[in-house]
Amino acid sequence: MMRWERVGVNGGGGPGKRWGHTCNAVQGGRFFYVFGGFGDDNRHTNKIHVFDTVNRIWSEPLTKGALPSPRDSHSCTAIGDKLFVFGGTNGRVPLNDLHIFDTSSNTWISPSLRGDRPNPREGHSAALIGKRLFIFGGCGKFDDAEIFYDDVYVLNTETLVWKRIVPSGIPPSKRESHSCSSWNSKIIIIGGQDTSNYYQSDVHIFDADTLSWCKLHTTGQILPPRGGHTAVSLGKNIFIFGGFTDDQSLFDDVYMLDVAAGIWSEVIPTGEGPSARFAVAGDCLDPHIGGTLVFIGGCDKNLKALEDMHFLHTGLARGDERDERRLEKLSLRKQLKLKCQEQQALSSPYSNALTGFNSNANVHHQLPGNYTQPCRQNVYLNEYQTPLGKKTFQAKVTKNFPDGYTVETVIDGKCLRGILFSNKPRPNQTPCNDSIRNMGSGETDREKQNGDHDSVREVTRPSEANANDFQQADVSGGNSLRNEAPVEDATAEITHEVHGVPHDVNLESSMLTDAVDRGTKVSKENATATTDS
Repeated sequence: MMRWERVGVNGGGGPGKRWGHTCNAVQGGRFFYVFGGFGDDNRHTNKIHVFDTVNRIWSEPLTKGALPSPRDSHSCTAIGDKLFVFGGTNGRVPLNDLHIFDTSSNTWISPSLRGDRPNPREGHSAALIGKRLFIFGGCGKFDDAEIFYDDVYVLNTETLVWKRIVPSGIPPSKRESHSCSSWNSKIIIIGGQDTSNYYQSDVHIFDADTLSWCKLHTTGQILPPRGGHTAVSLGKNIFIFGGFTDDQSLFDDVYMLDVAAGIWSEVIPTGEGPSARFAVAGDCLDPHIGGTLVFIGGCDKNLKALEDMHFLHTGLARGDERDERRLEKLSLRKQLKLKCQEQQALSSPYSNALTGFNSNANVHHQLPGNYTQPCRQNVYLNEYQTPLGKKTFQAKVTKNFPDGYTVETVIDGKCLRGILFSNKPRPNQTPCNDSIRNMGSGETDREKQNGDHDSVREVTRPSEANANDFQQADVSGGNSLRNEAPVEDATAEITHEVHGVPHDVNLESSMLTDAVDRGTKVSKENATATTDS
């Protein structure tokens, strides 16, 4: 259940009443910075205040460097320890200057910029994708008349070069007071006020990779049209709070958009929430305060500035989202790893050999870069832990034959070769590709135990043509080669002294997992690998 918490502050202080300000979390939500806005004293401000989310105290740092002019309705984007402030209005004219605040040294920087910078504007939006800062929309002035924008500019935050881009697709209508969030390589524009003073609830997505627009058709409990609202993203979920509509009524509701599914839902948190308002500032404090959003200040229906602060505890976390991104990266990494292994196999027969034979069941072993556990989602390999009570080593399958496998590994810098026989006879099958096995083409045996997917075994059926190709080398110099005839219930024989490992170690073939890169993990519990010094 989501809940509101009105945040009490130790020692008082803080930015005071204001609207049109910005709020940006740094250090994973340990601190957040409030900058600018229009205050209860009917003046704009350029002060910075910092909130410590652990001790719940405000501070106003003593800053260095040239301060930006006071402003509201600007954008502020956190990039590492730096805050990039762009545009806004000083109450008379819109602005298009850029200032950088270094939170690690409390220093303002006025960078030298190149390229085609945006026209002066307020009520625009900004989003960060990688090192690129994108600016969309907003409202400016031309001959003292308001002008609305639907253009897109991008700032390279390393070279500090502006560039206007012309995306493909149909852009959102010209607008201001909309919200903007980012997810993966996408920028999500929601709502706002258009040139006809109508308020929107549409959702548009800008793809920063293809530089193209598309409209997201959503379902569920659709967000009512509004502008001046605040959007805070938590993974693939975007939370919308507050705003106003064309009949000048204000909102105090919370909606959540699942961007991946395109589904809106209205959220009814428990606890004392903020009153109806617009021009409120907010950000996400996850992971420091898991699944928590902060909202501060804003403007009420009487156009009075507010100063109260609330946490929205969503009960969600970015964990699942990070897993999805890791799986996507792993898929690309697997493709690259396969390509590298194919090239290495052509140059050296032992270049893919792995080390790691240990009697400690809790020792961490790193598996091949493209290891895939059958019938389970891919996982990051450096998270693999040896199962309790089992001893493992890692080897490369060099050849398959009807009764088992030939394997290679390296222990103490010496190449070892062995043979692994199956305990159960398997029918002959047509040869398969040893380098990349098609796990979905009917060339696998699937055996399920007790309905547990974790115990599913997929073993590629070997080629009969490889049955007589096995050779076992003596590790002392590889000068003794002999052919081994298959025997029932036999085990792999590795001739080498392995310190700290029992002389009798069972390599049970039914526990063998055949990896797509010809790397194999073998767990063993009960039988024998003969060691020979």
